[in-house]
Amino acid sequence: MESCLGCGALFPPQDGVTHAYMASSPACFAAFNQILAAEYSSALLMGVHRFTVDTWAVQHPGDPSDRRAVQSVGLHLARLCLQLACPISPAETNAAMLDFARHKKTLEPLAPPRAFRMTAADVAPFAGTQQHAQKVRTWAQLTWEDWAEHHGYIRAWLSRHCAHWADLQQ
Repeated sequence: MESCLGCGALFPPQDGVTHAYMASSPACFAAFNQILAAEYSSALLMGVHRFTVDTWAVQHPGDPSDRRAVQSVGLHLARLCLQLACPISPAETNAAMLDFARHKKTLEPLAPPRAFRMTAADVAPFAGTQQHAQKVRTWAQLTWEDWAEHHGYIRAWLSRHCAHWADLQQ
């Protein structure tokens, strides 16, 4: 078994592609793409699609000296926080991401958690099944909790840069 560079999940060794700046093993990237394929194949699963994208992204933070990686972690944590705090439609979560992405240069590098309690390895076996959506929601919630050290920073950043977040705080 091989450990994924990003999330630490164990997978059988596999050759293949990985993301350009989100550090992962080829097997973990393949598991992520398996989950995505199931979501793109079912309108019922598109409601959790952004949870999948955000969760996998923050579990694969990449090199902290790569500005793309820093911005990816911050933006995906911010959208994950927003989605968990206030369930809004996929269109609204996408609009929020586009809105606060205008401020991505203000994001600072965040040290990732030492470990993640749930990974794509735990979700991929359920891709496309009746358990898919619940597994993704649990994965998202646990991963957000794993990043607890940075919740204050993300919430403060959202307060400054996201109209949706400001509305929630009233």
